[in-house]
Amino acid sequence: MQANGGLNEYIKSHPKKKLRIPENPEIAKEEKPIEKNLDELLFYNGYGGFSQDGREYKFCVNKDNSLPTVWSNIISNKSFGIITTENMYDLIWNKNSRLNRITAWNNDTVCNIPSQIFYLKDEETNKIWTLNSNVFPNPNYYYVTYGFGYSKYKNVYDDILQQMDIFVPNDDNVAITKIRFKNTSDKVKDLKMMVYIKTVLGEDENHSSGNCYFEKKENTILMKNVLNSYEFNKIAYFSSNVKIKGYTKSKRVFFGNGSLTLPDCLFVNNFESCSGIGDCLGVEIGIHLKEYEEKYLILGIGQENTLPEIEQMSNKVKNMEYVNKSLTETNRKWMNLISNLNIKTPDDKLNILVNGWLVYQTIGCRLWGKSGFYQSGGANGFRDQLQDCLGMKYIDSNLLREQIIKCCRHQFIEGDVLHWWHDETKKGVRTRFSDDLLWLPYSVFEYISFSGDEDVLEEQIEYLAGEKLKDTENEAYHLYFASEIKENVYEHCIRAIDKACAFGERGLPKIGSGDWNDGFSNVGVNGKGESIWLGFFLYDVLNKFSKICEKRKDLEKMEQYHKIKEELKKNLNTNGWDGRWYKRAIMDDNTEIGSIESQECKIDSISQSWSVISGAGDNDKKYISMQEVQNRLVDKENKLIKLFTPPFSNWEINPGYIKAYPEGMRENGGQYTHAAIWTIIANCLLGFGDNAVELLNLINPIEHSKNSDFAKKYKVEPYVMVADIYSNKNHPGMGGWSWYTGSSSWYYDAIVEYVLGLKQKDKYLYIEPCIASYWKEYEIHYKYKTSMYHITVKNPEGKNTGVKKFLLNDNEIAEKKILLQDDCKIYNIEIIM
Repeated sequence: MQANGGLNEYIKSHPKKKLRIPENPEIAKEEKPIEKNLDELLFYNGYGGFSQDGREYKFCVNKDNSLPTVWSNIISNKSFGIITTENMYDLIWNKNSRLNRITAWNNDTVCNIPSQIFYLKDEETNKIWTLNSNVFPNPNYYYVTYGFGYSKYKNVYDDILQQMDIFVPNDDNVAITKIRFKNTSDKVKDLKMMVYIKTVLGEDENHSSGNCYFEKKENTILMKNVLNSYEFNKIAYFSSNVKIKGYTKSKRVFFGNGSLTLPDCLFVNNFESCSGIGDCLGVEIGIHLKEYEEKYLILGIGQENTLPEIEQMSNKVKNMEYVNKSLTETNRKWMNLISNLNIKTPDDKLNILVNGWLVYQTIGCRLWGKSGFYQSGGANGFRDQLQDCLGMKYIDSNLLREQIIKCCRHQFIEGDVLHWWHDETKKGVRTRFSDDLLWLPYSVFEYISFSGDEDVLEEQIEYLAGEKLKDTENEAYHLYFASEIKENVYEHCIRAIDKACAFGERGLPKIGSGDWNDGFSNVGVNGKGESIWLGFFLYDVLNKFSKICEKRKDLEKMEQYHKIKEELKKNLNTNGWDGRWYKRAIMDDNTEIGSIESQECKIDSISQSWSVISGAGDNDKKYISMQEVQNRLVDKENKLIKLFTPPFSNWEINPGYIKAYPEGMRENGGQYTHAAIWTIIANCLLGFGDNAVELLNLINPIEHSKNSDFAKKYKVEPYVMVADIYSNKNHPGMGGWSWYTGSSSWYYDAIVEYVLGLKQKDKYLYIEPCIASYWKEYEIHYKYKTSMYHITVKNPEGKNTGVKKFLLNDNEIAEKKILLQDDCKIYNIEIIM
């Protein structure tokens, strides 16, 4: 390739330029820095803020003004999805975000190299830039907007306005990039666009690189990994509404002697196309703009099973009407979902999260995408997605029902379950985790209580067939198929509970190779270790499910579970109590964790929280232990609630892989946000409304990013929950991984059900608030099927809890509850505390 001379000449003749504000008024208007619109953004922090309705997050960057770290958006439907960042595309996947990546997942917070790069060159002036903000950026601002189901980008350079909309249609397996080019000058513009796509077409680009076949048919480029297994034996494609002038399948040809920043292909004429095996996709597109002309470029990357399906989708992508309609329908889908429940409280930070972002994070990322910038799993977690659906029951209770059925299909006849699995391959991991299986009966009770749908118990579902774990095995990753044995959901739950009722010498449940905290992987591997937290969780499950047994007149099981839970309660409050709080676990060798005598991990929050949540803790012990959580684990300076303290470091014991984390990071003594939210729920159940609201605010991501200094410390996105926050002395208050965490669902549930007190039980609606005494009024707007309930809660006396009056359409309801109706009517409820 004879391009090196052109590249060298370009570098010599184009020194770095300072920020230029154009004289053209139209460009100046488009480039107006976001700082001049502070009155239009909520909670602006020096980087960005929320739109007035809270449904978009807007920020801007340029080469001299970067974010504290990568801020991403997850966009998906039930089968297809993408990750975008301020640098545009990161990952595109179909069906499985780990096993079937169309483009690369980079997970690089330093360089943030995108999986697609859009290079532009003005053929007249030889100016070069990228639509991406962090590859070969021009000096002007890149404006970024994240919304529910889309990401938008805007930039002006070389007298050309560029606006990009990126989204995934509701029902099609394609990522669409709609680019608007507007020439704001009186000069003709001929642009050369080179699109680089880092293809994977499988799980790992190192395995698929050099095994991908590329071929151009008309104006569509087909891509297929010839080594793909049958589950993902599909054809990916790139399509455009503008003629593709040429393409390459070779990184060597695309970059030549240049670089990612400045590839040689920008200086090559007559870009040569050829089919065959390659390691990337590079595409050339020409854009001609007359004076003041506006044009739209539409690009689609997707995957289908057959060539006719690809032809059909390519034609759709080229159709502006389809693109605009799909974007509108995507927005409408999310608006319909989030409109099922809206709140208005004195705290706008809570309102913004509940009225959209928590729902979007939980459904779009956790349930559909199963991927984020920091973790891209693609698998179903038995306990994970059940908990996600628990929090979304007010949005769509069918999500929980469907997940219950799915989880029953991934249970063995012995009662244990797959810890996680891939739907597409039927492969999963069988473990000795002791809590996974209990989330099934827990979720079934919560679903029936909420929906009144007892028919779910009669659903006949097959078990998995699989070899039991050997005595020397703690887990086994295999291909598992359905057995011929079917039982109803009720029996599935009974088998799970019976399997979990395995007790050690202190009468506490055996922890196995881990309970909720997977990092305690070595506590009970020899079959003797016990878990105090698991004891409280098991008590809660036994207490709840025995009511289902009674209703079904299975009196033998009801009495059996009643006896077990009463004995368990006694043991938890004796053998599990440590004088000021509950212990966490006991290892195979009798070493106690979470005890005042422990060298490290002296107090763990989840034993204390669940002593309250389960109702198993003695009354005095619950209050004492929760006060110790407040004193020892709540860090107001760094705005976090530690999982335990002090972290594991020098203690000679080996509790498991948790010790491999640095001190104060993730499960090793940082804030693990699930557990922090359980602390808040426990405070609500004790009636501590002021403290509950204070702690809600403490861990709110908007609070962590409310100004520039806070945002620099916290670093990660202000609009979604994080899995963890560091208490590490070098990074106190820094967020860990965001988006792909079940804490979004739990945070939603804590706010709606425990603080605001919206409760739906057996088709009745109750309001049981636990709020800050200074909250004088708040509202909940809840759509139940075809009916709408407008609820106003007034607190004239500054209470934390309690309902004095319950008014329905101005009529007092003595029972302080109402039967929910499905009659297309509007109901106005007024609560006086």
